[in-house]
This record gives sequence, structure tokens and C-alpha cells, in this order.
Amino acid sequence: MWVKICGNTNLEDAQLAARLGADAVGFIFAPSRRQVTASQVSAITPHLPPHVERVGVFHSRDAAQIEFIARSADLTAVQLHGGFDEPLIQQLTDHFTGSIRIIQTLHWTVDRATESPAALIAAQIERLAKLGLTDRILIDSKVGTASGGTGVVFDWAAARSLFATVSDGMRLIVAGGLNPLNVAHAITQLKPWGVDVSSGIETSPGRKDPILLAHFIENVRTPLAP
Repeated sequence: MWVKICGNTNLEDAQLAARLGADAVGFIFAPSRRQVTASQVSAITPHLPPHVERVGVFHSRDAAQIEFIARSADLTAVQLHGGFDEPLIQQLTDHFTGSIRIIQTLHWTVDRATESPAALIAAQIERLAKLGLTDRILIDSKVGTASGGTGVVFDWAAARSLFATVSDGMRLIVAGGLNPLNVAHAITQLKPWGVDVSSGIETSPGRKDPILLAHFIENVRTPLAP
């Protein structure tokens, strides 16, 4: 199970995540209480193990800006959080030429009682599979105008069929409201390729709780009892 610890703002937290077994650490360049700059991240990334992915989260749809920050901060992946933008993915793929990977975020809106976004997300995943530009898709909760870091889960029961029928080769990552107490249940319900956490392991925005961080990764890695 791939594990990403997101919303890092300092070297100590990022190194702790790496030591505890995280596969990736995330840095938010979008407007957020956890927002960082390329210069801040460039002071952190040289001190992380080479095998740990360094992911930048972007709301921008400016390919040149994303590329500049990604290279300045020595990122290994960018997470597009500003909506499904086909031309943007194509531009970035052309610019990165395989040196920096792309994760596309798709949003599950949780505050519409009568409308499920499952069909729309399924169509977007199918389109991404046909394009062949990325094989990693992150499903995150969207609450109002906030599209991340809300601490709110989406409807896992309604999403089960979506995850079960995803196109071959597409890797789905669960985000939104995960914490040490519910991550095992999310994995059982959805059987994702990966999980992503930020607010669920914090003492305050951008500051990780070492105990919660350790418990989160342990609860992902420990096999569940039958």
C-alpha cells in the first residue's frame, strides 16, 4: 500500500514520515494554511531519502508555473488539484518527459444530498486511461469551495463500485478525512492502491503529531484480521 503524508511545512516532519515508512511526502503550493514556497521546499528535499517521492500539490492551471516550481523544489511528482484539465496534463507530460510524474485529483463532492459524483468520476477515470498520460488518480473530498484538508470523508459505500471497476492499470489513491482510526476501514471498503493523509495526523495545520503519524502508517501496514 502506497502511503503519502501531505501538508508538510518543515524538515522534521518530512524526515519523520520517511523514517516511519511513508512512500511519499507532500508539499502544498496551492492557497492553504499549509502552503509553502519553492524555496522552503528546496531546503527540505535534499535531506530526504532518494526512494521517498516528493510531491507538490497545485491548484494552478499554469503549466509553466508548475514546471518552474517542481524543478526549483526538486519534486519527483506533481498533484493537480485544480480540477480535471486535459490540456494541462498534456502540456506537463510534454515538459516533464517522464522525469516528474503526475497525479490527477478528482473530487467527490460530499455536500450534495441528492447527487452522487460517482458517474462523473468514472467517466473522468476512463478518459485518463485512454489518454495514457497518468496512471495515478487521487479521490479527495470536496466540501463547498474547499477541495482538500477538510478532514471530511466522502461516501465510501457509494464509491465501492467505482473502485472495484476501475480500468486496468489505473491506481486509485484515497484522501479526505483519513486518520489513524479509520484508515484500515477505508482500505477494507475500497481496496485502493494508496492512501493520502494531512489534517488527520496534525497538532495544528502544517505540524504533524509524531504519535498519530506513527499510528497511521502502522494501521496501513498491519494486515487486518480476517
